[in-house]
Amino acid sequence: MSSATETLCGQAYGAGQYHMMGIYLQRSWIVGFITLTALLPFFILTTPIFKLLGENGSIADAAGYVSCWFIPFIYNFVFSLTIQMYLQAQQKNMIIAWLSIIQFVIHIPLSWLLVIQLNYGVPGAMIALSISSWFVVVGEFVYILGGWCPNTWNGFSLAALKDVLPVMKLSMSSGVMVCLELWYNAVLVLLAGYMKNAAVAISAFSICLNINGWEFMISLGFLGAACVRIANELGKGDAKAVKFSIKVLVSTSLIIGLFFWVVCLIFGRNLGYLFSDEKAVADSVADLSTLLAFSILLNSIYPVLSGVAVGAGLQSTVAIINLCCFYLIGVPIGALLGYVAHLQVKGIWIGMICGVVTQSVALCYMTWKTDWDGEVSKTKQRLNRWYLKSSEESNQNGQA
Repeated sequence: MSSATETLCGQAYGAGQYHMMGIYLQRSWIVGFITLTALLPFFILTTPIFKLLGENGSIADAAGYVSCWFIPFIYNFVFSLTIQMYLQAQQKNMIIAWLSIIQFVIHIPLSWLLVIQLNYGVPGAMIALSISSWFVVVGEFVYILGGWCPNTWNGFSLAALKDVLPVMKLSMSSGVMVCLELWYNAVLVLLAGYMKNAAVAISAFSICLNINGWEFMISLGFLGAACVRIANELGKGDAKAVKFSIKVLVSTSLIIGLFFWVVCLIFGRNLGYLFSDEKAVADSVADLSTLLAFSILLNSIYPVLSGVAVGAGLQSTVAIINLCCFYLIGVPIGALLGYVAHLQVKGIWIGMICGVVTQSVALCYMTWKTDWDGEVSKTKQRLNRWYLKSSEESNQNGQA
């Protein structure tokens, strides 16, 4: 849901409405806190939910145990992600990078101390994760409240309580868009858990998803760049710059994707041994390596186009695309190929690729057909509708 902050702050920054960025940020905190609190029962009741879905009892118990330790961790996202979007919208990326590096440096020895030395196991790992994650939040607050964002942060304001419902609506569409994408992989892992020799199937599938996730971090960088760039240019009212930015971002991301596609095709059959010394798991990963390579290639397209949509505030449209492509096409095809055609994990992965290909084509078509001059007008109307005068403007009007 934090991508709504990216849309609003990015467009406000482009339009020169700097003081509104702090207000949008505070509204996002309100929306995020309410939403996360409403979702707490899913973390508390993970075990019975998994068992109700027919999942293996030991897996359900383990998931339920871990999910409870996630609760103190997930609340940091209310602040960390939204502040990150707020800072990115004004090109303050280095502070995010430095805080992430420091978090990494803190997390490793803390995990070693709690997990290995003190033998706390999973709770120790989750405590380390929570502490290092909340460190980033504290650092972000110090940066903002310390005066490094003088134009965009004018202090806490009751104005944040106004127009919360429109922000909630945009945040909800953003949340649905992202959740449908994240849950897609989770549903496919769930399908893999019902197969013969489920332990090997889940291990191989998870390894490939992890490798895919590593490369996807690069794509997330382009997604963030697309969000900020498109939002800024729409705020400025420059439709031509929007179109040019899309071409540059997609072409650059695609070139990088082609490089990793080739690397995965060459070394893919040995990737499994980086994660497991079990031959059955490594062989299963090798069997998926070609499909993994094409997934990595697709990673260079659809995240960028999703970022374009977020920058333009088109999250609801992308949410519908994700629903249709992933759950009406990808999951059914994966289930049919995996269970009916007896392709096992490979069939599920083919289904996943079918969903992503369909999504990429739909996003390409949507981006191509979008009237960017019209989006500029919509952006201007939205910003003017939610605009609140700054204290300086109010004082100037009073003096006049």
